[in-house]
Amino acid sequence: MTTDMTMLIASAVLTVLLTLPYSTGHMLTRGLYVMAGNREDFPAPTGWIGRAHRAHLNMVENMVPFAALVLAAAVAGKADGWTALGSQVFFYCRVAHAVVYIIGVPWLRTFAWLGGVAGMAMVLYGIVT
Repeated sequence: MTTDMTMLIASAVLTVLLTLPYSTGHMLTRGLYVMAGNREDFPAPTGWIGRAHRAHLNMVENMVPFAALVLAAAVAGKADGWTALGSQVFFYCRVAHAVVYIIGVPWLRTFAWLGGVAGMAMVLYGIVT
């Protein structure tokens, strides 16, 4: 398996794992009865729980173009060292993004997000060259 595909799988696992912090936070603060319900008129989460939820949503948004790029590189036979490095940059920056977002460090969060975008740009560059 290529590094690109390994990073794609790791990113998918990260996306799923990012549901755990805010789900756990909701369970601890609102209780099982509320969380097992339909959650109609469910107030928006705040504090670290809200940040954890937004970190997850941001990861979901970024997974779509990342997956498309990695799969396009594989299908086109363009996966190489450059796309592998871009995939690694994406994954590790997304891990950093999740951590600093949840703990609430705004500027580092932005730089980590930009690093993820740079990783995707590296994969795209590998495809078009």
